[in-house]
Amino acid sequence: MTAGEMVAATVPMVRTLNLEFLESTAERAVVRLPDQTDFHNHVGGPHAGAMFTLAESASGAIVIAAFGDQLTRAVPLAVKAEIGYQKLAMGDVTATATLGRPAAEVVAELDEGKRPEFPVSIRIQRADGAVTGEMTVVWTLRPNA
Repeated sequence: MTAGEMVAATVPMVRTLNLEFLESTAERAVVRLPDQTDFHNHVGGPHAGAMFTLAESASGAIVIAAFGDQLTRAVPLAVKAEIGYQKLAMGDVTATATLGRPAAEVVAELDEGKRPEFPVSIRIQRADGAVTGEMTVVWTLRPNA
């Protein structure tokens, strides 16, 4: 099962929005929100909440891809998120997530008994390539008790 499939299987909201995981590796996750009128805002584009969920889901996919081998000893949790909407999003939108710290560095902190935190940066784009928003989610790996 890919990281994207794992996120889709465990997070019902992903299925509600019909998110499509195009790529989910430890280097990059790409997730698409198809244009769906049920999730439009007052100007006919995807609702801000749907775009937030799209971006957060892309961040979750890269976290699972990068740290899936740590799930027996730690639980990944989002700590905080910040999003900026820059341009009007219309039609299909895609979120691309990248890790802000090397995975090995994060795992080394976990090995030391710490609860590491790390940022994931996400860029949201329209089909024409225009960046409509950017988001940062800070994640942690909480060691199991």
